[in-house]
Amino acid sequence: MSVGIHPAVDKGVKPGDPKFSGGTLKCKCAESPVTVTIKSNVAFNHVCGCTRCWKPAGATFSLVAVVPRDKLMAAKVGYWPSIVDIQYQIATAWQLYAEGKYDDALKAMSAAADAEDKTEKSPVTPGPLAPARELYGYMLLDHGMAKEALAAFEATMAKEPNRFNGFVGAAMAAQALGDKAKAKATYKKLVELTGGTGSERPTLTAARAFVASN
Repeated sequence: MSVGIHPAVDKGVKPGDPKFSGGTLKCKCAESPVTVTIKSNVAFNHVCGCTRCWKPAGATFSLVAVVPRDKLMAAKVGYWPSIVDIQYQIATAWQLYAEGKYDDALKAMSAAADAEDKTEKSPVTPGPLAPARELYGYMLLDHGMAKEALAAFEATMAKEPNRFNGFVGAAMAAQALGDKAKAKATYKKLVELTGGTGSERPTLTAARAFVASN
């Protein structure tokens, strides 16, 4: 018995139209469907089993078109398109930072953090794996802006409490500012949070050593 992969490829792959200039697509979600507008031809297509709401009836996979990021626009932005856009901003910020374009990188990461702060968390997700404002704090800290970094870490900790990297970043920023009391208090919270884990992560070992010697 043959399996229907996708109508566009079941009977052989056909060349695309070189004059294709884009169009509008809507997913098949019953609630809050996403509408996207493509403003260019596609680089390539591939079938993918990770998306369900774009599959035609009877297809095992959806057909995903890859286009340049600036040629794709979500006309009706839902939760996930906005999250993907924030992740894109974060990646762009780190790329700019790696290229030595520090001012542009900090502006991009700050914008990503602001956008994430305005986005309500989906009730079926645990929240961002690495909050944008926390990453902004690490970027500021690496750039020698400890005061601003500490503010970013503290803002993240208020919204996303008990994060390992949040405690580490805040403590490192406090250390860089010469505030040993705040650094010790923050490291102590980290040690307490991870108590009983037996972890030998370098940052946790350094935290234990700092608490013990100050």
